[in-house]
Amino acid sequence: MSILRVAVVEDEESFRDSLEGLFQAVGHEVLTYLSGEDFMKSGRLADIDCLITDFGLPGMSGIDLLRAAHAVRPDLRVIIITARHEPSILSSALAAGAHRAFTKPVNNAELLKAVAAAK
Repeated sequence: MSILRVAVVEDEESFRDSLEGLFQAVGHEVLTYLSGEDFMKSGRLADIDCLITDFGLPGMSGIDLLRAAHAVRPDLRVIIITARHEPSILSSALAAGAHRAFTKPVNNAELLKAVAAAK
């Protein structure tokens, strides 16, 4: 598995920390952000291989972040995660251009597989 630079945008601290630990454990570099606005202001969009974002962020939603990222980098692999178990959310994320969409709790093996496909 090649080392990737993964950005995680998640407002829930414990889940963000969990994802950070998961990706670091397999050797990926992880950048974490509390909001879509923080990520977009960071100037790191060009540097990442994969963006993982929560669907229900305060302010800029995960879908809005996906669209903003794809406006600059249409080829960027974006993965959306949601705590809401509504099929319409997953289908709307995929329709907006997400490469994968997961509900919490996330299957770590499936998430790692989805991220690995970024390269």
